Amino acid sequence: MHSVIPNPAMGLDSVPVPDKLLTLLISSFLLVLAIILLRFVMVRMIRSWIASVEIRRRWLVQTRNALFLLLTLGLIIIWGAELRTFALSIVAIAVAFVVATKELILCATGSILKAGAGSFQIGDRIQIKDFRGDVIDQNLFATTIMEIGPGKLTHQRTGRVIVLPNSLFVSEPVTNESYTHEYVLHVFTVPFRRSDNWRGAQQALLAAARKHCQAHLSDARKHMRRLAERQGLDAPSVDPRVTVQVPAPDEIHLVVRVPVNAAQRGGIEQAILADLFREGDFQEKPDEPPAESGQKS
Repeated sequence: MHSVIPNPAMGLDSVPVPDKLLTLLISSFLLVLAIILLRFVMVRMIRSWIASVEIRRRWLVQTRNALFLLLTLGLIIIWGAELRTFALSIVAIAVAFVVATKELILCATGSILKAGAGSFQIGDRIQIKDFRGDVIDQNLFATTIMEIGPGKLTHQRTGRVIVLPNSLFVSEPVTNESYTHEYVLHVFTVPFRRSDNWRGAQQALLAAARKHCQAHLSDARKHMRRLAERQGLDAPSVDPRVTVQVPAPDEIHLVVRVPVNAAQRGGIEQAILADLFREGDFQEKPDEPPAESGQKS
């Protein structure tokens, strides 16, 4: 037997490459190059044509995700025959791979689910389980939100970012607090005791709500009417209102509902509360001690 001694002088040029494989590699390279050039052009157009920062960020994220999907579909089409042949020969490995990447598959499924349902978009304020915040990014596997808190009743950013796996959207309901987009109907509660002057507080709250909502009440009414016509719903009333709830026999809750700009809900709430308590605390006054009937001798 004669052994074949490799020639060190042999380079990559001497390695035979099938014509079909070479064609597939060239096609893949051209597709990647075309996607990169297209993304460069579209990013330049978006940054030069769109002045709003929020809308620009939304279009940039959507463009990136759309081009990634286009690249993936193109590569699948180019390599489809080879992938099909390869898949038939490694069925057992494919099953093990599916089991190992179950979470990633659920994330991709959740991404398809939320996109198909139109649950939210970039800039919306959402809540899922105990996580609440403004959506700043989303892709095939995760959604990134800027946390709002603490708790469910505040409207200020904590400075923390939460990355949510899209698998949550398969099994958990999501609340979109910005479904009406530009203007929203903001609701908050002010608790009192039954013995407090809650009737006076109700009037003061209503007056403060009308004062701070008067400037944009007409625009909010037109916005809600357009949204209702687009969705085929009845247009809700946008007039400020204060309703009464009795969660316990000795408690009164005043529920305030006001139309506000989505970005100003926290500021409007604080302004209304400041006007309310500037009028007084509306709490029960302690009984005064009885006056003495006579003087000591």
